[in-house]
Amino acid sequence: MTNLARTSAVLRETSTQSAEETIAFGRTLAELLAPPKLVLLRGDLGAGKTTLVKGIAAAFEAAAEEDVTSPTFTLVHEYRGPRASLYHIDLYRIDTPRELETLGLDDLLSENSILLIEWGEKFPRLLRERDVEIALERESEYARRIKISS
Repeated sequence: MTNLARTSAVLRETSTQSAEETIAFGRTLAELLAPPKLVLLRGDLGAGKTTLVKGIAAAFEAAAEEDVTSPTFTLVHEYRGPRASLYHIDLYRIDTPRELETLGLDDLLSENSILLIEWGEKFPRLLRERDVEIALERESEYARRIKISS
């Protein structure tokens, strides 16, 4: 039997002290997240995942920061830019592989797409297929520890 565990290398690690700093850090990730990419966003509720996506979307000129919102209820938000199509996906309310399949994530994968998936760690398939993982940890009310690994 083969070991499906994946070793990861930390690519970048930082702390931010405000939502504005988290957004600004997201803007610096455009080169690292050049498409095609499947990115898992990890962190508890309120950890800053959507705040980080605001900066990523701005960096790709796919959406203004104020237009990026959590896809908690819609499950998928699409932001199209000149260099990439970003799909911000929230799997918090998705519990089974069958429910995951009905979202059609495979149909979103293309040469210029970036899938930014919250709560993707719930599904072994996405853990295996991810290109990058971004973990956000709340250190205080405003401070966040952000670790990016491959």
